[in-house]
Amino acid sequence: MSLTREKRQPRTYLPSEIDSRAIDEFIKQIQNIHGKKATLTSADGAQVIELPEPLFDVLRQVADALSNGKGVTVAPQESKLTTQSAADFLGMSRPTLVKLLESGEVPFELVGRHRRVTLRDLVEYKDKFRVERRAVLRKMAREGQEAGILDLTAADMPGRR
Repeated sequence: MSLTREKRQPRTYLPSEIDSRAIDEFIKQIQNIHGKKATLTSADGAQVIELPEPLFDVLRQVADALSNGKGVTVAPQESKLTTQSAADFLGMSRPTLVKLLESGEVPFELVGRHRRVTLRDLVEYKDKFRVERRAVLRKMAREGQEAGILDLTAADMPGRR
């Protein structure tokens, strides 16, 4: 496989395509790497490349998802998605997504008569929405505590993810 900068198409990897024992063994091995530099070694052992921590973290997350029976899609953030794919990504109906697009909440471009949304814009919207939702929930919990109708302390609230 060539590692050139050629344009790659998004690809989904499914747990059924990879031996589950190999995934489990990989996870066991990477759990022991904390504090050490991870490396990638060529099949013949002639080349050893140090993996940057963020890239190694991606491998951990992919392995964890596959181990839990979840598929993983690898796609550049510049990928253009249809409104249906974008709605699926956000976990909402297509009509609801179209309303977000038309209101200006999420940028899009027209290709002929069809709307296209970049993955980057969807990720930014999702992150912004999550932050806003947490702020509203914390405010509601605080107001509930102050009114005496909610028996919840900050320590009882779920951690940030």
